[in-house]
Amino acid sequence: MDIFVTILEQGLIYGILALGVYITYKILDFPDLTVDGSFPLGAAVTATMITHGVNPYLTIPVSFLAGAAAGVCTGLIHVKGKVRDLLSGIIMMTALWTINLRIAGKANVPIFGEENIFDNQTMNGIFAGGAAKYKVLVVVFILAVIVKIILDLYLQTKSGFLLRAVGDNANLVTSLAKDQGNVKILGLAIANGMVAMAGGIFCQEQRVFEISSGTGAIVIGLASVIIGTSLFKNLTFLKATTAVLIGSVVYKACVAVALKFFEPQDMKLITAVLFLAILLIGMERKKKVKTNA
Repeated sequence: MDIFVTILEQGLIYGILALGVYITYKILDFPDLTVDGSFPLGAAVTATMITHGVNPYLTIPVSFLAGAAAGVCTGLIHVKGKVRDLLSGIIMMTALWTINLRIAGKANVPIFGEENIFDNQTMNGIFAGGAAKYKVLVVVFILAVIVKIILDLYLQTKSGFLLRAVGDNANLVTSLAKDQGNVKILGLAIANGMVAMAGGIFCQEQRVFEISSGTGAIVIGLASVIIGTSLFKNLTFLKATTAVLIGSVVYKACVAVALKFFEPQDMKLITAVLFLAILLIGMERKKKVKTNA
């Protein structure tokens, strides 16, 4: 039971990250590697604020704003600097490594003795006794659902429709007298804001900031998006954002099962092999659809 709870906790936290990746990968068609830097950015901001006595709940919107700022920088490099999308993300990801170290002060910042969104007087009063082991899962679930609902509502607005149009048909956006570059920058800001927020939540769940916590974050996000959108694409009643959250949980479950048969140091290899398998399965399904059509 503890393993299942942990899988759900981790899956939902990374599910928020995956929702950000969904915006860049599926909606904007933008390979944004900034994610590997914006995830620990949220963690760095969160750890710094908590160690300075700031209310842990305030770290969530602040980490979002920090990630959004990183996304804006990536967008400006691409749109205004005319740098290719992939290179823009690499540049920003590299810069964020130093920025994160500057914010946190060092590569490892423990927050074990500090209150966080999971461990404080209010939460400990609500989840007393045997229910205590489920408090992280409940809080993470509520946060993931709130983020998903807000994203769904946003995508139904005029700005959200423009965001989707940029990825599908950029010329349509231009014909509507809108600057597609500004729409891209906005999309990257929202995406990286969500990724940084996930990083902040992860930091509080793990009770430590690690500078390397973002390594491979983009792979986890992409795998979650591909799993969710591939497995549940025929379920028309299921929104894509819901499918992505479920995909993240499924991915974490696959990793947990794989680790049962391998050593912990094989984690990166397992992640790479799983991601490759997911990509190949996704490509095969696309080929079958084209063949049938």
